[in-house]
Amino acid sequence: MEKSGYGRDGIYRSLRPPLYLPKDPNLSMISFLFRNAASFADKPALIDSHTGKTLTFIQLKSMVSRVSHGLLQLGIKKNDVVLIFSPNSIQFPICFFGIIAIGAIATTVNPIYTVAELSKQVKDSRSKLVITVEDLLPKVKDFGLPVIILGTEKNSVLPIGRLPKITLFSELVNNEGSVNLDSNEFGIKQDDTAVLLYSSGTTGTSKGVILSHRNFIAASLMITADQELAGELHNVFLCVLPMFHVFGLSVIMYAQLQRGNAIVSMSKFDLEMILKTVEKYRITYLWVVPPIILGMAKSSLVKKYNLSSLKQIGSGAAPLGKELMQECAKNFPQATVLQGYGMTETCGIVSLENQNAGPRHSGSTGTLAPGVECQIVSVDKLKPLPPGQLGEIWVRGPNMMQGVLTSKNWIANLLI
Repeated sequence: MEKSGYGRDGIYRSLRPPLYLPKDPNLSMISFLFRNAASFADKPALIDSHTGKTLTFIQLKSMVSRVSHGLLQLGIKKNDVVLIFSPNSIQFPICFFGIIAIGAIATTVNPIYTVAELSKQVKDSRSKLVITVEDLLPKVKDFGLPVIILGTEKNSVLPIGRLPKITLFSELVNNEGSVNLDSNEFGIKQDDTAVLLYSSGTTGTSKGVILSHRNFIAASLMITADQELAGELHNVFLCVLPMFHVFGLSVIMYAQLQRGNAIVSMSKFDLEMILKTVEKYRITYLWVVPPIILGMAKSSLVKKYNLSSLKQIGSGAAPLGKELMQECAKNFPQATVLQGYGMTETCGIVSLENQNAGPRHSGSTGTLAPGVECQIVSVDKLKPLPPGQLGEIWVRGPNMMQGVLTSKNWIANLLI
């Protein structure tokens, strides 16, 4: 095997240390998330960049437990699908984890979707309940589904349209009961479906990508492998990328929280707000997309703030050219600028540049994450190609989706 990881069998293998996955088949991604939480119970887990509200890991676990119980009281049960239609907030992950903790399935939607786009996903996923914010209520009012409203403390939301029931988030978490997140009372298995994320792939309308508990657990360990190797603990990540998308949801929110890192949530993009937040909360990792890198490379605002806490600026979701990487790096000499590659179908990760090795600012998306195998395949002959050739990327590993949701496989994949 040469330095590319290419083997004689035509398969590229990761050059990073091997991936060790939990062997217990009866493991939820939520019990995995909190497996080490007792050792950093009082460290911040979620911070709202707008209000400063902070939840420690022990507080996060308690709130997830209460949300789970509240969902059970609303009639949500194992394998039911709950739709989250909301911008980023610290209540978003609490609800996301609360759904999955009882063996239900979370599906997420872009808040700018039209009623028609939203309706398609509600029907396709067979959602039983919608979690949203008051501003988006008009878009969900005619689905005839119960609704949980985030962000609203007072009981000011009046029933409209065909909404059968409205529950405020504050009511959901203030119930008397809780769910034991350390037990497996709902019989969750690693191979059970946890999340339905909708992706257009390369053709046609968006399709439900079926991701299991195992997919999220594996991806989270792949994504944080370089931190593990470097012995880094308690990094602070800014999450301005949407949590409805695999980058914000899997790569930042889930992967980093299971590692014990803090997440600072921001509800919408504003370059100056990002810079202010980096300074205020001493952000160490900023993972964004190329347009934000462009702003950070070109804007004079960068000079106004103390951004010395940044150790890493990561980019994904679209290609980042080497010239832009170099230009951004000049503004942030203390930070490593790198990029990675992933898809919804791979739970967000395929490859990632190593911050501790290799040439910088090459425009590369790095080397394979641990546990991922890859072939570059000739489009014409469907044969694997050696290094230096152009072809399709074929990947496999424990982070790969279970499949795409269709009416035929709905029962087979979700209801067993």
